[in-house]
Amino acid sequence: MRTLFAAALALSLWAGSAMAHAGHDHGSEASVASPPAPRGSSGSENFELVAVARNGTLTVYLDRANTNEPVTTATIQADTPAGKVEATQQPDGSYRLDATWSSNPGEYEVLFTIDADGVSDMFPVTLDIHAPTAEPARAAAAWATTLAVVHDVRQHLVQRDPVALLIGGGGFVLGGLVVLLVHRRRLLPAFAVLALTAGLVFASSAFAQDGNNRGGEHAALVTSSSRDLAQRRPDGGVFVPKPTQRILSVRTTITTTATMPRTIELPGRVIPDPNASGVVQSSVGGRLSPPPGGFPRLGMPVKEGDVLAYVTPPVQAVDVSDMRQRQGELEQQIAIVQRRVERYSKLVTSGAVSVVQLDEAQAELKGLSDRRAALDRVRQQSEALIAPVGGVVAEVNAVAGQMAGPGAQVFMIVDPRRLWVEALSFDALSAGQTASARLADGRTMTLVYRGAGLADRNQAVPVQFAVVDATTDLRTGQFVTVLASTTTPQHGLALPRASVVRGANGQSIVYEHTKPEHFEPREVRVEPLDADRVLVLSGLAAGQRVVTQGAELLNQVR
Repeated sequence: MRTLFAAALALSLWAGSAMAHAGHDHGSEASVASPPAPRGSSGSENFELVAVARNGTLTVYLDRANTNEPVTTATIQADTPAGKVEATQQPDGSYRLDATWSSNPGEYEVLFTIDADGVSDMFPVTLDIHAPTAEPARAAAAWATTLAVVHDVRQHLVQRDPVALLIGGGGFVLGGLVVLLVHRRRLLPAFAVLALTAGLVFASSAFAQDGNNRGGEHAALVTSSSRDLAQRRPDGGVFVPKPTQRILSVRTTITTTATMPRTIELPGRVIPDPNASGVVQSSVGGRLSPPPGGFPRLGMPVKEGDVLAYVTPPVQAVDVSDMRQRQGELEQQIAIVQRRVERYSKLVTSGAVSVVQLDEAQAELKGLSDRRAALDRVRQQSEALIAPVGGVVAEVNAVAGQMAGPGAQVFMIVDPRRLWVEALSFDALSAGQTASARLADGRTMTLVYRGAGLADRNQAVPVQFAVVDATTDLRTGQFVTVLASTTTPQHGLALPRASVVRGANGQSIVYEHTKPEHFEPREVRVEPLDADRVLVLSGLAAGQRVVTQGAELLNQVR
């Protein structure tokens, strides 16, 4: 029993070592961290400079100190250990100069002279270049040696006699089955260990070749040239190289303390201006029919007075019978008066009938004819639905042949250049206060106060604002967030909303630019200021350099 367990243990250890060597590369690639290239930095009140040494050259990045904007039109001269050298501008906005001396380890002092935007400044930079460590090469060699040993053992066993190896393995398993039948329960755990070990042995041979291939990739990785990658430090700070900052368009500002009015957020929605919108309704019920050009489409511009549709009122059977009876009576009267007019016309020349009688008969005939024509129009004429204002068709409820009831809304016309916003406020707002609105996609609008109602809507008062320079992509009914200022003052630091991001614990944080390539997270407490800015009440002091653009991307660096 002990001998069987010992054999199983030895076999499992050999198989486990083979598998460990064959699959070890899965975690080793991630564990090899390439340090950043040797670099040095310096700054002034106008600019900050970063110099990076790599492959015998110096790459210089020059940015504005306050905004972190790249300076791409400067003239840079460097006083190096090899003498004075002038840097050349590169297409990516950086500057480059030859520095063969940087290939040798040591500490070097370089003095840069900058001429940009009419300002001349000097930047001393210290470059500490260390000798490359031999640990990565040693690790790659040890890895290759281990894989070679495992591969040679496997090839030796298979090439020597693969059939014998298969027969021997099968005989081993068969013998185990016989022993199990004899001793049954006592040897059941041991046989399970042996079966598992045999499976591991054959699996290790399949993984050996894959591990051999990955070993070459691992060796190539550790011996490749280092790259500067953005990474988060253990203390929570973020290291972002200058090339990455320019790709992410990271911008900063210097914080200043200001006194701002307190701002409240109100839920609102876009509504049409009542003086620049109209509703087209039918005054009488009837059947809709299109005008010669067809019904107007949604979004189609129309002018005041345009015919949008026709409504033909229906005539009931009883009404038709009455109209026909009345029509017959009128036609009979017209025929009688017509003959009278003809007779008077003949007698007026002889003096038997006066001219006055002839005129009265003609007037009576004309009146009967007008009544007859009006009766025909009642049966045939339709009501024209006319646009009351000019604008864009915002709503259409018209289909050919549809029956429209009296007062039914058929069309709605809105002028997209004149829109309002209606919000619900729990605080009293006075005229003259500034306000702005923020859409769901982050866009902002400037609002002008128009008035507040006295009606109570669930303990809230409706307040209306006019949109200044409304865009054509706004829609009535669209929800917005209104930020209205009050008369209550408060002190703080005004920052763009994009500066504030959420940390891992849900706390609001901003990133302070402490060094040219380092950013530190700062927890802050903020309140809304307007649609574009927030007011930082605590967590920051005046004079700190805070990221205003690209903070969300910095927050994702791990």
